[in-house]
Amino acid sequence: MKLPILLILSLFITPALAENPTDKPSSSSQNETAIFAGGCFWCMEPPFDKLDGVISTTSGYTAGHKKNPTYREVSAGSTGHTEALQIIYNPNKISYAELLEVFWKNIDPVAVNRQFCDGGNQYRSGIYYNSTEQEKAAKQSLQQLEINKPFTGTIATELVAASTFYPAEDYHQNYYQKNPIRYKYYRFSCGRDNRLEELWGESGHP
Repeated sequence: MKLPILLILSLFITPALAENPTDKPSSSSQNETAIFAGGCFWCMEPPFDKLDGVISTTSGYTAGHKKNPTYREVSAGSTGHTEALQIIYNPNKISYAELLEVFWKNIDPVAVNRQFCDGGNQYRSGIYYNSTEQEKAAKQSLQQLEINKPFTGTIATELVAASTFYPAEDYHQNYYQKNPIRYKYYRFSCGRDNRLEELWGESGHP
């Protein structure tokens, strides 16, 4: 779990305070929204931030029953929410199908109510579609993965309609940029890249 690691590191590492000024959703009507859950949202931001056509990424919580949940509440596993990532993207530059490809390669699809070292339903993986077009693309992507998956096991990633997405607290946003040492330590100690390499033959995007 992340909290014990953070408590240890907080004793000797001072977090950077700089914000990423580009991490603000655009209001342009041509942009669209995707919501994915792949365990720790800190680790889901980097692979999408680097994609041409992605406008912003926001860490947060979704698919639960409590309004305006806090990190502490979600981490306790009592709200029904999962840690998730909201992506604002320009569909003229990158398609939803391409986002799905990146999503799959950065999660463990066969893990049930956990991702890597983080356990509990708050770390379940999921695809939360915002339209019939996204639903169709997501189902096609899942079917193709079932046919061509390079690993064994049943895919446990949930695929449901999007519900309210609640942005996480400010200190979680762009965590890998604001706290690179803590982030790298957490990612390494969690075994995320080793597991991704076992599954996909590649280590993901730290």
